[in-house]
Amino acid sequence: ILSQGTVFLIIKVSWEIGEEELQKFYCRITKQLMGKEHGHDVIDSLQRLHLIMASTKYTRRLPMELHQRLLSLCVSSSVEQLTVLTSAVLRETLPPSGPGQIYTLHDHSPLPSHTAALMLSQAGSKEDLSALSSLLLRSLEGRPAGILSHLHTLPLLNTIITYCPESITEDHVTLLSKRLVDWLRYASVQQGGVASSGGFFTGPRIRQPGPVVELDGCVCGDFFTVLCVSQAFSDDQWMNLYSFSLLRHWLITYHNVTDGNNSTDADDRSEVDGSVVSMVSATSSSSRLLPPKERLREKSFQYCQRLIEQSDRKALKRTDTELQKACLVEAVRILDGVCVEDAGCVYRAFPCVKSLFGRLNSDLSCSRVLLPIAQFYLNHGETAAVDSECVWRCVFGVLPAECFNDPYLAHETLSFIRANQLQLHSSVPLYTHYFPSLLKFLAWDSPGLVSDYVDVLPSLVTAGTAVELLHSLLDLPCLTAALTLQLRSACFPVSEPGGRGLSSLEAFRSPAHRGLFLFLLRGEAGSGDTMDRLSVLHDLLMEAADWSRVIQSAQSVPVLLHVYFNTVTTVSDERLLAQLVLVLLERSSLLLNIPKYTAEIHRVFSHHLLKLCKLHPSLVVDQSRELLEFAGTTTNIHSKEDLYTHVVWVLGEYLSVSFDSRCSVDLVTSCFEALEAVLFEITSSGSPSPRVVTSLLSALAKLASRSHDLIPRVSLFLSKLRSGAVSWCGSEEDVVAVVTRGEELWSLLKLPSVALSVLTPPSLATSPRWHRDANATLPPRLRTLTGLTDTR
Repeated sequence: ILSQGTVFLIIKVSWEIGEEELQKFYCRITKQLMGKEHGHDVIDSLQRLHLIMASTKYTRRLPMELHQRLLSLCVSSSVEQLTVLTSAVLRETLPPSGPGQIYTLHDHSPLPSHTAALMLSQAGSKEDLSALSSLLLRSLEGRPAGILSHLHTLPLLNTIITYCPESITEDHVTLLSKRLVDWLRYASVQQGGVASSGGFFTGPRIRQPGPVVELDGCVCGDFFTVLCVSQAFSDDQWMNLYSFSLLRHWLITYHNVTDGNNSTDADDRSEVDGSVVSMVSATSSSSRLLPPKERLREKSFQYCQRLIEQSDRKALKRTDTELQKACLVEAVRILDGVCVEDAGCVYRAFPCVKSLFGRLNSDLSCSRVLLPIAQFYLNHGETAAVDSECVWRCVFGVLPAECFNDPYLAHETLSFIRANQLQLHSSVPLYTHYFPSLLKFLAWDSPGLVSDYVDVLPSLVTAGTAVELLHSLLDLPCLTAALTLQLRSACFPVSEPGGRGLSSLEAFRSPAHRGLFLFLLRGEAGSGDTMDRLSVLHDLLMEAADWSRVIQSAQSVPVLLHVYFNTVTTVSDERLLAQLVLVLLERSSLLLNIPKYTAEIHRVFSHHLLKLCKLHPSLVVDQSRELLEFAGTTTNIHSKEDLYTHVVWVLGEYLSVSFDSRCSVDLVTSCFEALEAVLFEITSSGSPSPRVVTSLLSALAKLASRSHDLIPRVSLFLSKLRSGAVSWCGSEEDVVAVVTRGEELWSLLKLPSVALSVLTPPSLATSPRWHRDANATLPPRLRTLTGLTDTR
């Protein structure tokens, strides 16, 4: 073993070693490996080589001869130290490059586990993978020399078939399926040998193995499974555990195997007609007639049924209880996969799965098992013609409401929804009905789940849920505070010090305000879009505005609002969009007072108000009274400047007969007078924002261009601006901005016909179709051709 000083010295030398010296060192090791005996000098050289390779910044590539000799030594050596050293060196190197560098593995069987894993990681082509997989599969044909001979084979084969299924042939699939059947179904039910003390006059002797037992201590009465307990496992029992761990993935992926030689599988299938496979598989006695794939499917079905039966036993240890839950998750998923492949198994599996759901749906500690059951119902409920409403009420309603603070359940539930959105919409019409409950996951852990909800939220937006969902998103910080208070109220009774001192907690417990919190914490939609006393609720939760969890929840709302509005325009009619515009105006004043939250929401409202009105300009006429009321309230200028300027712009832009024939002169005049009054008020009583002033000037000029009787009124104000009467501006830059805008508008309004075409351009100018109109595109084409053919 090298001393610490020697190691540091070698590392320092490796940083300074030249290429010529390194090649000489490679040649010396190659010569040492050519010998029949590999003594301490070889071990010392390999240790030095490993340190040199590991301490360099960039991975090196060894000479081909040295690489092959190291690999051969790693595979064939019986000295563990040599095997570990050579594999460590090869792990620090790049695989050989160039054609014809496939590993010659057929002379070495079986492979040690770390060697096989190393060769898998350094396989450079499909041919290398095919050679390695052939060797690994060939090692399954005979009896293993020890437990490690087969235990490493299954994970490696699982990796190969995942990333390169074409390297596995149908013959290999048949072989592995047969072995999995043997390991799963026919493992020994006797415990492995355990050494024990024999007494005074006898040495250690082997105790006679007894039968394996169930988790509750009873003797195992059926075949061995992963839920059987033993003091020591035999080799075939270990293989039973390993086989179950990769069974689901194997059942999913072995269909991807393609090979031109399908004779084995074809001969097997010819024995049993495909139409009667499910009938034959109904009894275990006839399952031996099945082809290997179908036989593995049948044994997997029996194995999972046995696990579900074992899970009903009372485990003696708490860790075994958790093992039962984990095995139930895997068993139900395997049953689901088996039923997807063979619909005839659905009728056999459903009674078992339905009984399992009835046993677990009231036990919140088993919540993670319910999602695989829900997936089973979703995939096969229609085939079995069963009522699944109780399942969806539990998964989408009860579990999020009761276990909202379980991060595992939140992740699994959202993954389930993301993977099945289309199927949920078609098969579970009540899915969107439970969005108030589903939002509790987001309210509790916004940073970790907001990316998932970006994908999930569009599936929750429908014509029936759009308005209530918008209110719920805006109230998400309030929901976070209510959930926090709910947990604190349950954990700290009133008699304890932790249960007192917060006014919001006292309000949560107060019967006078209980209705407000119950509405926030509701589990289903349909009880109302929002509440009447929303401002009262905000006052009660004022102290929660600086809680970190509430602030994080508020930060996710703008992101989700963008997703919401982008989706709602695709599922809503104009009537619903008009209702949403009213919600925007109303809720702009009813938001929990969190720093920066209100400004961010107003920015989102402004952006999407423009998009909605551009998509449906008639919304401005439909909601003209509410929009004018909002624009005529001067207090909105100071508290909602961003939204206010956009409302003013919308009124000036789309209140025109060119967008809606219902836009009368009286409506234009009333809007003009309301905005004119606001402009005179803010310029005579304070220092308004130049952005607001210029927005009002532009809107008034646009409205006046559509009703020429109004032009003198706006021109009078604009002429005052030209004379420099802008004492209400706070800075020289503001004066320049306002005066410049005023001069531009005054010049336009001197020519009313020009002003109308500029301030209210026709649709042909705003949405040109020159690239589609043949008459319009002909002149540019001729000019282009002339330019190309002109030789001057």
